[in-house]
Amino acid sequence: MKVLVTGASGFIGSALVPRLRETGHDAVRLVRRNANPANGTFEWDVASGRIDPRALESADAIIHLAGENIGSGRWTAAKKARLRASRVDATQRLAEHLAALERRPRMLVCGSAIGYYGSRGSELLSETSAPGKGFLADLCRDWEEAAAPARAAGVRVVHVRTGVVLGRGGPLAKMLLPFRLGLGGVIGNGEQYFSWIALDDIVEVFRFALEHEDLAGPINGTTSNPVTNRVFTKTLGKVLGRPTLFPMPAFAARIVFGEMADELLLASARVEPARLAQCGFSFRHSMLDDALRHVLGR
Repeated sequence: MKVLVTGASGFIGSALVPRLRETGHDAVRLVRRNANPANGTFEWDVASGRIDPRALESADAIIHLAGENIGSGRWTAAKKARLRASRVDATQRLAEHLAALERRPRMLVCGSAIGYYGSRGSELLSETSAPGKGFLADLCRDWEEAAAPARAAGVRVVHVRTGVVLGRGGPLAKMLLPFRLGLGGVIGNGEQYFSWIALDDIVEVFRFALEHEDLAGPINGTTSNPVTNRVFTKTLGKVLGRPTLFPMPAFAARIVFGEMADELLLASARVEPARLAQCGFSFRHSMLDDALRHVLGR
């Protein structure tokens, strides 16, 4: 298929594009600036949702990954407004642009996140679970609803609710320095669930969603083995061969990270990939120890 990808230079997108090409797809990167059709990049205007018509010629699908990094900086009012604009507003404009086309791509695979469920303790959460409460839950719900114009126009829409992605970049990269210095430890009481997935596997989830015509709506992009923060901490310390004796109390996390601490670090989301299991998706790395050793070359 000819697949257009937004957010192609991001953590997931930079791994997804070459994988799509390896498996026979024509992956075209949509960029906001410095487009060069000669090297497979075409302009995408975030403000209007408009895509260079040359990119849309014979396009079969769009994978929409663009969005400001949610973990970069405190959640000031300005930061939260940018997060909404880069996800909700951009997705709605893209969906409206697709709906207005005479020849539309057949499918739109959108990024989303397990923040949709909010903090739910040890409750096991599947795609049919209700949305949670809080800024992230509201953001994810509105982000998914923003694709409605494309869905109404007959485009197959999938929302991949991604968990914490473990790879050489992303969240894990920020954790490594304190752990390697022997300063790692549990956050809060350590009992909050941490739903994760290896970068290799989330790339395959997006490709799976693209290639399986029977998939539509939300799918959870996590492994079937979520762990608590305490287990994650001990496992990462073991893989690195370092002690994990320096906990970060909840009050300290709130002082350092503000509102983001409660919704990203202290929140508990025990998520299962029910739709993927039903469709026979096979994970390369279903156990945390194996995933971390693979990512870190241990």
